[in-house]
Amino acid sequence: MADSNINDSIQPNSPEAESATLGAILLEWEVFSEVATKLKSDRFYNYYNRVIYEAMLSLYKQNVHGDIKALISELSKTGKLDQAGGPEYIASLTDQVPSAVNINFYVNTVLDCASRRDLIKVSGEIKTASYDRSHDSKQIIEEAEKKIFNLAEKSDTTQVHGMPDVITNTIQVIEYRYNNNSELTGIPSGIAKLDTMTSGFQKSELIIIGARPSIGKTAFALSMMQTIAIEKKIPCGFFSLEMSCQSIGQRLISQVARIQSSKLRNGMLNMQDMKKIQDAAGLCYNAPLYIVDTPNMQLLDLRATARRMVMNSGVQVIFIDYIGLISVDNPSNNTWENISEISKSLKALARELDIPVIALCQVARDAEGQEPNLAQLRGSGSIEQDADVVLFLHRDRKIMEEQNLVQEAKCVVAKQRNGATGDVEMMFFPSFTKFENKAQED
Repeated sequence: MADSNINDSIQPNSPEAESATLGAILLEWEVFSEVATKLKSDRFYNYYNRVIYEAMLSLYKQNVHGDIKALISELSKTGKLDQAGGPEYIASLTDQVPSAVNINFYVNTVLDCASRRDLIKVSGEIKTASYDRSHDSKQIIEEAEKKIFNLAEKSDTTQVHGMPDVITNTIQVIEYRYNNNSELTGIPSGIAKLDTMTSGFQKSELIIIGARPSIGKTAFALSMMQTIAIEKKIPCGFFSLEMSCQSIGQRLISQVARIQSSKLRNGMLNMQDMKKIQDAAGLCYNAPLYIVDTPNMQLLDLRATARRMVMNSGVQVIFIDYIGLISVDNPSNNTWENISEISKSLKALARELDIPVIALCQVARDAEGQEPNLAQLRGSGSIEQDADVVLFLHRDRKIMEEQNLVQEAKCVVAKQRNGATGDVEMMFFPSFTKFENKAQED
């Protein structure tokens, strides 16, 4: 039941905190350099205070030391003195606070009230949209989640860092990399040469992994997830639109235990195998890996679920297997238009969540038996355009016929927006469907 005491006409605000913030700045102008990075003028509820703060920002940009006299002069020059409450109101601000000691408390109170007003506004928009029967309910929910997520992630600050902080933090990063002997700045794939070329999968990037059917796209993704989630304990999300979560679990246990997947299917195991399986299951059990196995998942549902993964579980990278199985709510569109919409949406999702999004994709039939190229990405040229990194997998079909023979494989870095392209030699172990470094096999 709604609280009958809530007055919708009075939105959350704190006149005392707003006046104290302005008064503290006028008493000690030096604190404004820090306040200006946290507080924007639209965060003030009172119009007088908003105009005064904008004038303070103007003085700050002019390198003028702000006090009551300078502030009144600035407002008079711009013709906004009356809009700021007049000289009497401005002079009274310093009476509201004895010093600037508690400036952070005042600022945080102002920001908290502003965030509550934002939430009320968004709630109203969601309520209005919910009554509009011309909009699909799934789309309304997706937009609502996006708005709430943006509020949760919204930054009211633009940090200004002095060189002491910059240098200190930089040295810490350099020392960490030196001590850990790592060149990675992003999420590791577990394939050493690929990580060297990319420095790991970077935030906000869309990475496409393309190959013909049965070459090993899912196996490659799971091999990387073993490194990411099981070994490195980095929270990882996996959308499996083709395989069930039980099948994914079986493949992971096979990879980690290094036991033939056929043995897991037919149960032909010995005591030593069971010991390995139990150890592998323990590692997988504790891994921060989150799997969604909904077939033909709607694009809106995928985005909403990914958003919740990040908010609720701290997921730092998402895999999607694969683009061709994502459904779009435009059945009248042709395949090219749907794939284009999916591609652009996944790139937008990577930027919104600020994490790498790795999507698997089939390549055209004419790539069969040869090394794929960018022109053969199936469905739409927009995939090539939207992707930051495009990787192709290639194996010899003739050798693939020998099911349990360790095989040479290649990962082709065909596009990298911020780095080099080239080939990465790997080894593929068909018995437990895993890609590994070639050097490791040698």
